[in-house]
Amino acid sequence: MKLVALVLLGVAMRAQSFTASAPALSATPNPRPFWTTENKVGSGVLAALVAADGITTQRALNQRMREVNPLMRPFVTRGAAGEAAGSTLGFGTAVGVVYLLHRTRHNKAERITMRLLVAGEAGFVANNIVAIH
Repeated sequence: MKLVALVLLGVAMRAQSFTASAPALSATPNPRPFWTTENKVGSGVLAALVAADGITTQRALNQRMREVNPLMRPFVTRGAAGEAAGSTLGFGTAVGVVYLLHRTRHNKAERITMRLLVAGEAGFVANNIVAIH
């Protein structure tokens, strides 16, 4: 099994030398600006949903529920300040991923990712609202 893995790795490395002559992306910036109306609205809605998620999460914690996201648990158990720090990191990461897709000229993936992030966060907020009522 290890021999097969080594052979496949060698073939993959060799194949990369054949594609090295492919033209690289030009150094010119993406002709489409990042802060389009769609990205402004998407970021604003995402920020509002992140704030709503933080508020509903703190209410749920006050009702003796627990945070199910293991990455956010250390932040939200520290009160409003920890919640704000965790939410800020999450929001910044989300917008950063969308911006990275923009910079690498994956414009369609950029738009899809922003929409998926908004939809996912809306789902988290809806789940929190159902849980606390």
